[in-house]
Amino acid sequence: MKNTRTTLKIAAAGVALAVMAGCSSNASEEQSGKMSQADMQSQETRTMAREALSTAQQAQRTAEQALQQSQQNKQEMDRMFERSMRK
Repeated sequence: MKNTRTTLKIAAAGVALAVMAGCSSNASEEQSGKMSQADMQSQETRTMAREALSTAQQAQRTAEQALQQSQQNKQEMDRMFERSMRK
């Protein structure tokens, strides 16, 4: 009878350890899945940031071109005004 109780206690402890190990591996898989999802979101965020930077750089180039054209137009208008004042 004493051997049976000891055997049952050892078996119960073994089952408990097996269950805990199974839960632990499930938790690891779940954490791994969450990390993969976080990595994917991080990559997506980086891609969006690169696209935003590219768009901003293009807008900057366009603004610089517009400013240059405006300055050229102003110079041309000033020359035209000076010519008309000389006449």
